[in-house]
Amino acid sequence: MSLQSTQSRDRSRPTSPVAVLGVPFALGADRRGVDMGPSAIRYGGLSAALDTAGVDYTDAGDLSPPTLQSQPASADASAKYLDAIAEMTDTLADRVATEIADGSVPLVLGGDHSIAMGTMRGAAQASELGVIWFDAHGDYNTPTTSPSGNVHGMPLAAAHGYGDFAEMPWATAPNVAEENTVIVGARSLDADERAVLRESDISVFTMADIDKQGIGSVTDEALDIATDGVDDIHVSLDLDWLDPDDAPGVGTPVPGGVTYREAHTAMERVADRDAAESVLRSLDVVEVNPILDQRNTTGERAAELAASAFGKRIL
Repeated sequence: MSLQSTQSRDRSRPTSPVAVLGVPFALGADRRGVDMGPSAIRYGGLSAALDTAGVDYTDAGDLSPPTLQSQPASADASAKYLDAIAEMTDTLADRVATEIADGSVPLVLGGDHSIAMGTMRGAAQASELGVIWFDAHGDYNTPTTSPSGNVHGMPLAAAHGYGDFAEMPWATAPNVAEENTVIVGARSLDADERAVLRESDISVFTMADIDKQGIGSVTDEALDIATDGVDDIHVSLDLDWLDPDDAPGVGTPVPGGVTYREAHTAMERVADRDAAESVLRSLDVVEVNPILDQRNTTGERAAELAASAFGKRIL
């Protein structure tokens, strides 16, 4: 295939500028290290990767959320540090909503996955929003069902106002419906999560589905579901979605995940749909823990995958 023929099929670049925002937050995981994720992703070459993708972006720096050092031991073992997480969620939601109102697509760098509550809530302020959740886990626990009390295992349940979260309006994302929510690549679900998800209108593609159908087909179907009848989508990429051999620097690794190349394919399909229909309203990239990493491999993977979601290609 000639370079000319490849270029003739090249996708258009995103028309909206990207606002990069770091959230160095670890209280949802109750473990040090993931708060250094934004720095690791930037150090892993995010700017260069976005430049290569032709993305018009601004690095807006980091929020200053509460830290583990600043917090007393959590008194509520069922949902640790919930007050501080509520504060972070409010701050991030406001910032994300402002960036979107200004015409930008927020790229939010975590931090643990509890930050997605703020990203989704901010992104869903104006109109209906679909969600694609690339993750080894369902993140559909609540304070009542969680085995650990770590809120990074609860953000998707929070977005839908499920269970205990019905009484926590700060955690709920308006305009996010179950039927437009898709989990891709699940391979570690707690018993209560499994039961709830089976009864819900959420679509769940497990690793077995990816093995059978291929990552391209699954991602395309997920995009069809998430965009059905809504304006835009939020994409949440947890690096533990990848196999630990490809992304060792995460707090809750689960063997049997997608390969680095499969993850690129998924992000490229997101970029293809966005180039055609301008559907991507926000993206978060979470759970990079450089303390557990090997030579910042996971930080580099996160940077490259984020750039792929915004249109980076080999040619």
